[in-house]
Amino acid sequence: MKILVVFLVAQAIFGTQSHGYEVYNIISPTDNGDPIQETMTIDNEKNTAVINIHEGSCSSTTVFDYKHGYIASRVFSRRACYILKMNHKAIPALDQLKRYIFERQALNNMFSDKYIWVKYNPLQSLITHVDWFLFGSPIRQLCEHIPLYNGELAEKTHDTDAGDCAKTGLPGILGISICADHHI
Repeated sequence: MKILVVFLVAQAIFGTQSHGYEVYNIISPTDNGDPIQETMTIDNEKNTAVINIHEGSCSSTTVFDYKHGYIASRVFSRRACYILKMNHKAIPALDQLKRYIFERQALNNMFSDKYIWVKYNPLQSLITHVDWFLFGSPIRQLCEHIPLYNGELAEKTHDTDAGDCAKTGLPGILGISICADHHI
């Protein structure tokens, strides 16, 4: 019996480390004082980061798939998925993203103004024939049975009305706003 207990303890300690998962959880207040829960799970074996924002009707899940070079955001209130080719100049590397979230968790007041604006055209950017092999299985699991739109990086202009934009990513670290083409 003692051997079984020792084996289970060793399995729990070394087994979780061998999977290569790291989970970070942050609860931060919004402007109106309500809490937002942000969870980032990093899978080192698949070279992905999955970010879940739990904020009621504004909840979203974003997958950064560094292996395939794509980012996908599913905005639950819009029942849509937005996919974007990863631009390595605008998107931090996975180890840098880990450092940002660790610093944010440790300091609890770190703020980054790094923000990405993504535009899509609802009529022209709907992807009807999807090659899931190209996007990878984490993005397929996130977006398979809902409309998928192709997004592209955009420069924010000063007269942007971002009221209709969906906010995803990691607020305060790497925010992503997804806007219809006419809002940017």
